[in-house]
Amino acid sequence: MAAGKHGHTSRFLRATGQHATIEPDTFTDGSYVLSIGGAEQSHVNLSHPEDIFYEYLRRIGHLVDLAAPAGAPVRALHLGAGALTLARYIQATRPGSVQYAVELERELLDFVLRELPLPAGTDLHAIIGDARQALGELDPELAFDVVILDIFSGPEAPAHIACAEFYGEVRAKLEPSGVLVVNVGDEPALTLVRSQVAALRETMADVAAFAENGLFEGRYPGNIILAGTQGAWPQEWTAQLTALGPHPAKVLSGVDLDRLAP
Repeated sequence: MAAGKHGHTSRFLRATGQHATIEPDTFTDGSYVLSIGGAEQSHVNLSHPEDIFYEYLRRIGHLVDLAAPAGAPVRALHLGAGALTLARYIQATRPGSVQYAVELERELLDFVLRELPLPAGTDLHAIIGDARQALGELDPELAFDVVILDIFSGPEAPAHIACAEFYGEVRAKLEPSGVLVVNVGDEPALTLVRSQVAALRETMADVAAFAENGLFEGRYPGNIILAGTQGAWPQEWTAQLTALGPHPAKVLSGVDLDRLAP
């Protein structure tokens, strides 16, 4: 039964000892908000999954849009599932895509799939476990067009994930044209962002950062999206992403990204 039929619903998450809740978004019909431990985590528009509410997720969506020809199915891997907002987006914009989602919290994934069903036709393979371990256990023949890492929610990040060795293992699972997208939630000092830029530069052919202008100035905490490519960063992507927003938007690559070096 969908959450909208009975309003607020909750589920205890044994792994973290927190409660997850799903509540209708009072401002947008057909939309719901997932919160964990009282903090909003995800927003889902069941009526229009192609509409993404959170700015940082919209930026990731724009990167996915550029990762393959418009409308073409992709093979996508989500490390950190949340409410599967991006999986829904990919199915809506690229029907026929094959997707894998790794989530540490079994109760969370069960809760989300029960309360917020995926769109009809979604080909999603759910895996419960640690992101790095699950990556190593995937079929060796699998290769992805896009891998989205959405695990870091603050400056304290799992050391075995936030490192060049892990990104090297991800790169081995990417198609030659594949893109690795990393969402980094951080404090104004951008300590985690800087360390992840360095780690990605060690393993990927090129790296760019995409965010709201002020985040690069260290004015406030927020989410910076890092993208690693297998070849040179396409300069046309910089113009396209900047134009797509959300505004104001900035993309740093090449020597411009050096300002985020550790």
